[in-house]
Amino acid sequence: MLSHFELFGLSQVFARLFGRDLPPAKFHTPLLYRLVRHPIYLSFLLAFWATPSMTVGHLLFAVATTGYILIAIQLEERDLIAMFGDQYRSYKERVSMLLPLPGRKPIDRTDHRASAAERTRR
Repeated sequence: MLSHFELFGLSQVFARLFGRDLPPAKFHTPLLYRLVRHPIYLSFLLAFWATPSMTVGHLLFAVATTGYILIAIQLEERDLIAMFGDQYRSYKERVSMLLPLPGRKPIDRTDHRASAAERTRR
C-alpha cells in the first residue's frame, strides 16, 4: 500500500529535494488484503464486467482491460518479490490473487518439519 504522497511521487521529490533517504517500505496486509492480494484490481474488474447489457464494444473494452490488469499484476508481483522477498512469497501462497477462495491456509514449513522429525523419533 502507498500513501497519497508516495502514489503521486511527492515523497520521492521532497526526499530528493531535502537530501533525505526514503524510509524502507514495510509489508502489511490490512482489511481486504487478507482476502485477496489485489482488491483494487478486483473492484475494477467487477466494474468493467458488471453491465446490464453487454455490447460488442463493452465486451472488447472488458477483455482488453482484463488482459491489461492481468499483465500488470504479474509485473507488480515481480517487483514486490524483489522488494520483500520471502515475506511476499509466503503471502502469495496464503492469499489468492483476485478471487477470495475459501480453504487457503498459511503454510508453516517449520511446523511440518518439526512434526516429521517427531514422527521419526517415535
